[in-house]
Amino acid sequence: MSSSGQAGGGKDALLPEIADIQALVRAEHPDPFSVLGPHADGKGGQLIRAFLPGAVSVQVLVREGQALLGSLEQAQTPGLFVGHFAQAQAYLLQVDWGDVQQISEDPYSFGPLLGEMDLYLFAEGNHRDLSHCLGAQLTHVDGVPGVRFAVWAPNARRVSVVGDFNGWDGRRHPMRLRHPSGVWELFVPRLLAGEAYKYEILGAQGILPLKADPMALQTQLPPLTASIVAAPLNIDWQDADWMHARAQHQRTDAALSIYELHVGSWQCEVDDVGDVSRQYNWRELAERLIPYVQQLGFTHIELMPIMEHPFGGSWGYQPLSQFAPSARYGSPEDFGAFVNACHVAGIGVILDWVPAHFPNDTHGLAQFDGTALYEYADPREGFHQDWNTLIYNLGRTEVHGFMLASALHWLKHYHVDGLRVDAVASMLYRDYSRKAGEWVPNIHGGRENLEAIDFLRHLNDVVALEVPGALVIAEESTAWPGVTQGTEQGGLGFSYKWNMGWMHDSLHYIQQDPVYRAHHHNELSFGLVYAWHEHFILPISHDEVVHGKHSLIDKMPGDRWQKFANLRAYLSFMWAHPGKKLLFMGCEFGQWREWNHDQQLDWYLLQYPEHRGVQKLVSDLNQLYREEPALHEQDDVPQGFQWLIGDDATNSVYAWLRWSKAGKPVLVVANFTPVPREAYRVGVPEAGIWHEIINSDAGVYSGSNYGNGGGVNTDPQPSHGQEVSLALNLPPLGVLILRAE
Repeated sequence: MSSSGQAGGGKDALLPEIADIQALVRAEHPDPFSVLGPHADGKGGQLIRAFLPGAVSVQVLVREGQALLGSLEQAQTPGLFVGHFAQAQAYLLQVDWGDVQQISEDPYSFGPLLGEMDLYLFAEGNHRDLSHCLGAQLTHVDGVPGVRFAVWAPNARRVSVVGDFNGWDGRRHPMRLRHPSGVWELFVPRLLAGEAYKYEILGAQGILPLKADPMALQTQLPPLTASIVAAPLNIDWQDADWMHARAQHQRTDAALSIYELHVGSWQCEVDDVGDVSRQYNWRELAERLIPYVQQLGFTHIELMPIMEHPFGGSWGYQPLSQFAPSARYGSPEDFGAFVNACHVAGIGVILDWVPAHFPNDTHGLAQFDGTALYEYADPREGFHQDWNTLIYNLGRTEVHGFMLASALHWLKHYHVDGLRVDAVASMLYRDYSRKAGEWVPNIHGGRENLEAIDFLRHLNDVVALEVPGALVIAEESTAWPGVTQGTEQGGLGFSYKWNMGWMHDSLHYIQQDPVYRAHHHNELSFGLVYAWHEHFILPISHDEVVHGKHSLIDKMPGDRWQKFANLRAYLSFMWAHPGKKLLFMGCEFGQWREWNHDQQLDWYLLQYPEHRGVQKLVSDLNQLYREEPALHEQDDVPQGFQWLIGDDATNSVYAWLRWSKAGKPVLVVANFTPVPREAYRVGVPEAGIWHEIINSDAGVYSGSNYGNGGGVNTDPQPSHGQEVSLALNLPPLGVLILRAE
């Protein structure tokens, strides 16, 4: 402390109270701003204190021009530097660390950072842009560039931000608590994007394991667990045409055909012996995936969760960073560029999103501030037995708002077209997968999770308001009423619901040996009893081709020929059935092996004609589905479907009409036995030639090519309530789709 800078009085007179000093040294001070930084002396001067453990010396410079004002003297307590200056002014600290000198503003010279409205909306659970509020934000304060850190930890005794920039020393950057929100904040001047950081939190029982930022926008590559200061997203969006027309593409009367994939195992770079050497990044994936999806004709892709997750074997369904794309595949900008490329190519992007539960990794949300903050405290409410995970306490307004902001983050900042909400059934019921005595009833004594229901309704209302045209899709496996009904009518407000009942029934049927299918005939027809109760997606997802369930083709009975014929018939049945479509990667070409997240798909199978035939059929089905209004316009109303034959269990034959809004029909006839049926009569509503537009047994699909030569003329013979009829040759294990000329 230079004589020119000091305004009289000994060094001891400048020191804080002994209790404050001891609290700083022990890193337990709850209010470091009350001790550190500049403090007015009441005479126009200022007292400056800095706690910099490990520093050799500290000089004070004028902020403008960096002229030397004087020195801070080190007190008896190592690392505590104090000084008094006759004139209060903006200053810099020049710190000598022995091997390097650092010049920067004093973090404790800045006032409160977050606005009262931000804190109010956060506490209320209704901050719509939380990803630009909490976490690490590159910003300017008083014209000074740096990073504003903010984290919610209301029950912590002290919170510090730590990283490479301060030697991971929690004494260096303790934060300010903003009452009553429980948010801690600190501006670290001159810090740049790319810095790794975590929070060191002192809980009621002592120092906790270092915590990653719940609001991190970027993370280190697992198994590393730190958060990264992210630069503001800088994506060259060229998808204005797509975004403008998106709502039309995603209406309930539009064709919606979804290709579900796991980013890390769809296609990888392999070595000479065929083992995976590395996963493709987002930009490499776009180059390979987009042309393939266009070739197949899917309207959308659905990505299994790409939010950062510590354990790859969870497939992303145990995420810890609800705002950060996984570093496994590149930067946030890379992911944005991928979405943009999909949109430019006319392909929508849906993300799997997990608001039901989170893993208990020590660096994550579990016991975040030493208490059950994000999770329920009672394990009967807060612990998920099936997945060994913790359940979000969505009844807490801050947690409710945290997850709401996560959804909006992906939809708004990354232009994502929809979210498929995972495990909705586990959210709706407090007794989900629990025995008597293992769950806590709601306030009315019931089993419904009222807090989660309120959250889901709020989510769907907010998305409809903030991101019109975006989809929110429920993976919901129970008979909960009104999942896709509007919230104003008492429903949950989802855009679509996965039809798990159809999936289970139809797969159970198709796995039967054809000789027994007559006894299971209603399993294929039962779905039409409730097909219009909700807006449905028919899902053949990743869950159906793992854990010993066999791949889709390997579920099929019979020899090799029959397996392929069954698969082609099943896919044709699915595309002709009311409901939007979802198919998991590998099913489109008949992969024999169950899906393995550590290996790429078995692309070598496409050298064989049977596999190429299935792939071509899927492509042709998608093209027909998109071009033929009868197959998609009236998915959600009974007027779009008409049974012709639903009771021929003896022959395992079904026949129905799909109708467009304009009254144009398409005929679907399915024969689920390996017996060709000659001149099988089916009534139709129009006289004339009916053309085969799909024959799943066609030679081009590696079938036996049994059919009707491309078309057949009606006979004036009434049948099935129609005045005319067709005498059709039904291929074995085949589906015909016909259209009147």
